[in-house]
Amino acid sequence: MNASSKLAGAVARMSAKPAMAQTSRLPSSILRSTSIAGRHGLLLSQGRNAFAPVMMRSATQSRGVVAETATAAILAAGKMQGAGLATIGLSGAGVGIGTVFAALINGTARNPALRSQLFSYAILGFAFAEATGLFALMVAFLLLFAY
Repeated sequence: MNASSKLAGAVARMSAKPAMAQTSRLPSSILRSTSIAGRHGLLLSQGRNAFAPVMMRSATQSRGVVAETATAAILAAGKMQGAGLATIGLSGAGVGIGTVFAALINGTARNPALRSQLFSYAILGFAFAEATGLFALMVAFLLLFAY
């Protein structure tokens, strides 16, 4: 019994809400006015269309990429892609360094008497592998900042 009376009260309140919402709405002509829309902070479709390019421009400029023409934008994109591809050499250097020291551990485990000679070869191999990685990094930076 008690639940049904609560339910009836809720239904009565729900049916009263739409009538209140309709009376409290502002006419659409008022909302389209820029003074009221600006004062209440409403973003209309016209405001969003004008705001989106400004937002994209500021986001692009904060990342340091500013292109005035389509040609400049394509050139900037090519530079960034080339620099990203040039850094693939860094992964090769990492694999090379891992291989050199894996071979050092393997050789030392097989013949501990050659440890000092194998270590000097490993340092030489490490230097060559690291040099190729540094060359790849240098090419990436040249693509980004020199051209």
